[in-house]
Amino acid sequence: MTFDCDQRLLVKIKYHPIMAGKKKVLIIGAGAAGMSCASTLANHPDIFDVTIIDTDSHTGGQATSIALDESQQGASWLNDGVQGGSAIFRHTFRFFRKYGYEPQPVKLQVSFGKGRSNFWTNVFPSALVDRHSGEIKKLGRVLKCIKYLMPFLGIMPVKVILKVFRFSNDFNNKMVLPLLALFLGTGNQTPNVSSVLLERLFDDPQMRLWEYDPDTLLPNLPLMYTFPKLGDFYRDWAADLRVKGVDIRLNTSVAILERGKKGVVIQTKPASDNSALQSEESTETFDEMVLCCPADEAKKLLDRHATWREKYVLGGVKFFNDITITHSDSNYFQSIFEAQYDPDLCAQSTTKEREDQIAFAEQQPVCQKDGWQGFRPMYFTHSFASDPEKIEMGFDCTNYQHQFREKLGEDQPALPLDKHIFQTIYLNDQHKDLWTWNEIEPSKIIARKWWHQFGHRWQHYLRVVPGMMFINGRNRTLYAGSWTMVNMHEIACISGIAAAHQLGATYEPFDYFAEDFFAKYLLVCHGTRYQRRKQKDT
Repeated sequence: MTFDCDQRLLVKIKYHPIMAGKKKVLIIGAGAAGMSCASTLANHPDIFDVTIIDTDSHTGGQATSIALDESQQGASWLNDGVQGGSAIFRHTFRFFRKYGYEPQPVKLQVSFGKGRSNFWTNVFPSALVDRHSGEIKKLGRVLKCIKYLMPFLGIMPVKVILKVFRFSNDFNNKMVLPLLALFLGTGNQTPNVSSVLLERLFDDPQMRLWEYDPDTLLPNLPLMYTFPKLGDFYRDWAADLRVKGVDIRLNTSVAILERGKKGVVIQTKPASDNSALQSEESTETFDEMVLCCPADEAKKLLDRHATWREKYVLGGVKFFNDITITHSDSNYFQSIFEAQYDPDLCAQSTTKEREDQIAFAEQQPVCQKDGWQGFRPMYFTHSFASDPEKIEMGFDCTNYQHQFREKLGEDQPALPLDKHIFQTIYLNDQHKDLWTWNEIEPSKIIARKWWHQFGHRWQHYLRVVPGMMFINGRNRTLYAGSWTMVNMHEIACISGIAAAHQLGATYEPFDYFAEDFFAKYLLVCHGTRYQRRKQKDT
């Protein structure tokens, strides 16, 4: 017997043991995962009654925007948490476009290291890349080994793999580790992450950001996308969900009182300084709960109600506290990063391709719709001389985020660096002694924001990711968030959709690549096989 999507949904719901009228679903957390989950459930208003609760005053979680002085800083807003992504972010982009927000393409320019012996870029040849040409090619062969011996080599920490295959410390600390740290958000835990992430950064169809380049490691000017104004997007998304009947409660704390046959019993309280509001506690019962908050917060919420499996899996997620400082101190930024073209940084132009790359970098920077003509790096890292495995990261937001280029105008010369907005990210407050944040001119600091980020340690892929299927769906509880796999906005969205799917909502296929990504996530984190469409999109 075969069923169409709606028939399958009705069969699944019909035999749910607690089904009586609408299924009441509680979502804790209004970030990308929680909003994606609610949006998917809201497509079935006759089946689900959805409530989102978050202690923050806004939806979007870490995906936020801050206001700028347009007359002084070149734009009226800045995305200060999530910066952008690649073409693999199909679900993320679909949500953007649904509400009229278009991600903007940009040809990515990066700058790693400081000084000729430490610097390399994907824009023009450098001495460091030439020095490690043989190791770059060797890394391509090692990536294939990791792929074909995945259960064994894939789980090993990157630092072990690099040592086993006898790569030099110079290559590891100046090229491999900064690249992985910057683009997968693994920060100073990069030496301890599973090597499967290194392989998938280049080779996995669903996760790779670009193709591996055997000559320069990172391809020349790969296409990335910058996100629209995230504050406005999440505001409009929340407004639409409310119209569809989703109850979104912000500034609200929650305590779990019971999970059992009768459902999930919680107590809520407005998070307010007003003592009258603080006393307005209420107790409610839901049929199912989706925890779309960090793993340590979920474990704390469950408290004594957590099973040993949940304690084991959730307890395996290690978090670190980072801070992002948004500022306009160009002198400080240039003191730790290579932010402008310097001919001394170039290697010799031994081929026509190299000649063209150097000629591109030498020209005076001119604004283009998809980036810049000339060397205008956007992403930066530098390593500490006293501890080369640890880095600081930075963004030149004026070069990267599209609203600055739109304001400047196409074919216009670039603004001088002292008119730019920068972000410097200081990783893991356990290593504050390495941070250079006190060197920023205080009067040029625009904002400070702390982040609670999980580390992609190798234990995460041995304990947490394979353990998700054994706690998801048990005790009327599902889990969603980027921490369930990889720290990417796209993973957060997919995880929320997957949780809704497990509750009985229909996954709406719109793109074969996206559907395949979703199917793999569903299998890994929920242990559920997804019935794909018979034909691919054309």
